[in-house]
Order: sequence, then C-alpha cells, then structure tokens
Amino acid sequence: MAHFDLPLAELEDYSPELPEPEDFDAFWARTLAHNPFDPDGVSSAPVTTPLRTHRVQDVTFGGYAGDPIRAWLITPADQSVPLPAVVEFLGMGGGRGLPQDNLAWAAAGYAHLVMDTRGQGSHWGSGGETPDPHGTGPAAAGFATHGLQSPEEYLYRRLFVDAHHAVEAAAALPEVDAARIAVTGVSQGGGLAIAAAALNHRVIAAMPDVPFMCALPRALGLTDDPPYADIAGFLAVHRDQEAQVRHTLAYFDCAVLGARATCPALFSTGLMDTTCPPSTVFAARNRWGRAGSADPARPEIRVYPFNGHEGGESYQWREQVAWLAAVRRGRR
Repeated sequence: MAHFDLPLAELEDYSPELPEPEDFDAFWARTLAHNPFDPDGVSSAPVTTPLRTHRVQDVTFGGYAGDPIRAWLITPADQSVPLPAVVEFLGMGGGRGLPQDNLAWAAAGYAHLVMDTRGQGSHWGSGGETPDPHGTGPAAAGFATHGLQSPEEYLYRRLFVDAHHAVEAAAALPEVDAARIAVTGVSQGGGLAIAAAALNHRVIAAMPDVPFMCALPRALGLTDDPPYADIAGFLAVHRDQEAQVRHTLAYFDCAVLGARATCPALFSTGLMDTTCPPSTVFAARNRWGRAGSADPARPEIRVYPFNGHEGGESYQWREQVAWLAAVRRGRR
C-alpha cells in the first residue's frame, strides 16, 4: 500500500469542521445518568494460573443497562500497595483472551484492567466472554452498522458507557490507585480510550493507537477497507437512510468527543493505514481538548510512515511506557 492520504505536513494541522448535534453534550449526560455506575456491582475473584510473576483477578462490573462486563485485572505478583493503572480496550472482534495474553503492563509495574468487549471476542485472539443482550435492526457485516438506525440503539452507545464504567470499576478495586488511571487501546480500542477520557475525567492520560470512529464524515468513502467500508456498504443497500446514519454517527465521532477531554494524550498512526486513515487520527489529535480550552496542550503523536493498521505495535508500547512515566512525573 502506498501513501494515499494527505501529506504529513498537512496532517499536522488538519482539523476539519465536524457536525456536532445541538444536544450532543445533553445526549451523553442523559446516557450516563440513565446508566449509572454501581460500585457495589464490582466483583473480583482470584484466578489460578501458571504465572509466577503476575497475579490475576477475574473482574465483573455493570456496564450499560447494568449488563455484566468481564475483565481481567493483572498485577505484579509481589504487589503490596495500590498501583497506577492502565485500563485497556480491545480492537474490533477481539475479547479479553487469556491472562497470559496480557502481561506487559503489569510487568512494567502497573495494575492492568483488560475490558472484554460485549458481543465480540470471536474474530481473533483467544476469545471473549461478554454477551450483548440488546438487539439491533438490519446490519451489514462487522459491528460498525449495528443499530445505526438511531443514536439510542447504536452499539457504540453501549460500548462507550462500558468504557466509562471500566474506569470506575478500576477505581473501585483495592489494587488500584484511583487517582492514577490511564486508558489505552488499538483501533476500536483506541476509539473507546478516547471516549473514556472524554466522558470520565477521572482519567489522567489517554493513549489511543490508530483509533477508530474519528472524523467520520471524512472516513466514509475514503477507504475501501472495513469497518468504514461496512457502513458504506450498508448505505449502498439502504439508499434512503444516509441522513439518518450520518445523524447517528455524529454522536459517536471520537474527534468530537475528544474535544471534551482534559487529560494529556499520546496518539499513534500509520501513514499507510487504510483501516483508520491517518487524516482521521490527526483530526482527533488536533481537536483534543478544544471544547474546554481555547489553547489546549497539543497531544503528542507517533507516526509510522511505512506501516498500516498494525501501527507501531511493540515499538509504540515502548513509547507509551516512557510517555506515561513522564506524565506521572508531571513532565507532560
């Protein structure tokens, strides 16, 4: 794949005007008010594993509509005090997998909460265990079209609430220092990390990698790859629903949500990424925090010129560890 999007010099300042419904903030305030987090609904149980350097807890908490959401909490085996935490959200189709799939953040000294994604978990990895009990209308392949008929029914309304509540669940766990919670995720997980940081100001740092659900008007039609192509495919069949689909998506654009965030952020993108094109990622990065400040601190971004949707992978994790340590020292 060749470079197909805007040149890097233009991406650095790319900040398009995006549709923002008049009741955008009221919609999310109402959504959270109707789906309150219940700290008494958080439970954890120790998991026996062959791991000698890590301790694992099987966590359940109430997400959207109080639905039970599963997660792993993974900590160093010798933990004796509450630790700073990283809450991680997963890419589309994946589940929390097995504990041994998620050892790096705890090995770096963090409490690591890995949230299972409702209704997913069977496309890659080692599986998931969280159902989505809410049905939707007609949909195309993948998950991005589930419930597009209305903002109230769209799948990502449920997932964004789950992400908000995952941060609260982490804060309720005795292993976690509730004043030091960061969020991260790749692709769909990156979009959920943005949503969590925007909707829950408990978050002290966000690390969205190659995030999905950003600058949606630009993403639609820019790439032939799913998940954005799934939405285009839906509209190719439901030709009379474009206005409604665009109305629904306007409530879930993470470039709009990210403008509500108040914490520092570290983004990443691959300039050959046809799944989440770089211009959509830069749009989210460049609009970050603008709703609350006329001149917000500009998030950092790591650019991988010859990579696609895989982004930086282990190279990016190494960047995240160093960056988050600097945030904790107050240098970001």
